[in-house]
Amino acid sequence: MSNPKKKVRGHNRRAIYILPNLFTTLSLLFGFYSMICSINGRFAAAAGAILLAAIMDALDGTVARMTDTTSRFGLEYDSLCDLVSFGVAPSILVFLWALRPDKLDLTALVTPEGKTISLGAMAAFVFLACGALRLARFNVFAGFRDPGFFQGLPIPAGAGVIASVVLWHYRVPQQVLSPNSFLILGLTVVVAFLMVSNLDYFSLKHRIIVKNNHPFETLAVFVVILAVAIIKVKTILFPLAVIYLTSGFIVTPIRAIQRRSSLGLVGGPDQPPKDADDSPEPKPESSSAPDQE
Repeated sequence: MSNPKKKVRGHNRRAIYILPNLFTTLSLLFGFYSMICSINGRFAAAAGAILLAAIMDALDGTVARMTDTTSRFGLEYDSLCDLVSFGVAPSILVFLWALRPDKLDLTALVTPEGKTISLGAMAAFVFLACGALRLARFNVFAGFRDPGFFQGLPIPAGAGVIASVVLWHYRVPQQVLSPNSFLILGLTVVVAFLMVSNLDYFSLKHRIIVKNNHPFETLAVFVVILAVAIIKVKTILFPLAVIYLTSGFIVTPIRAIQRRSSLGLVGGPDQPPKDADDSPEPKPESSSAPDQE
């Protein structure tokens, strides 16, 4: 006869595995809702939906690691949802908000039929393409990198920069001025290329929540802080986004100096550097709990 207790434990285990994917699905839902809001001209609501998607994205990987329910399926599903919520949704938002041809009076290409393709559409696509490349690189090298840092700007942070600019523009209820399309165009392209750059960015989830003796309590405090920040999100988020955006230019050279110093200490001043062919093959870290984007 089968053991009923074993069945209950197996059922509970399956329920736990569903939990992180539920947060991932909520992230996808908010990304989809953001696109609907953008199409209907509700740009502030669209930006807010992207932020809610980012919160769900922060929770899914954290819950998976804390409950030891990480899986390759979760990683791939998370990346697909991220491409929609933090690639497609912000691209549509920034294009319809500030980069449409009627707002950005510049054209770049002419089709054989004589129709023009706007620079704004190209910039929005570049953001989407760089986001997709960023996610692909992340998945390929997930087991080889330092879990405390991201290589390149994470795609949720890139989408957050776009959303924060939109919310900053609408921070005053009576704001009726049109956005500066040329500045938004430049910012979109810069953020896009930062996502595929080799700059190092802190992984806040890993350092604040995962490497902690009280992860559940820290997670609860983290969620409360986010909820409070949402109340003043139109004012607070943009400065925070700029700080994180520029932090890569400071963190990267500091880490490079630290690596050179550690190599000097290991090799010693009188020892010649190791030949590249003598260096051991890099071994991937355990991919059972990848730090999802």
